[in-house]
Amino acid sequence: MRNVERVTSVKSELLDIFMSMNVDEHTQRQRACAKRSLRARRGIEQHREFQKLWQEIADLPEHDDEPIENELH
Repeated sequence: MRNVERVTSVKSELLDIFMSMNVDEHTQRQRACAKRSLRARRGIEQHREFQKLWQEIADLPEHDDEPIENELH
């Protein structure tokens, strides 16, 4: 009877270890997925920021060689 209890105990410990490993792997996958999502979101934000900047630059008047006079002088 004692051997059966010991085997059952070892089986239970192995199952706990296995389940713990699965939880750790799942957590790591979730973190990696979250990091990828954040990188993608930031990439999209940067793309939009660059588009907006290019549009603002395109809307600026063409630069001519005449200096702009300061109204204070």
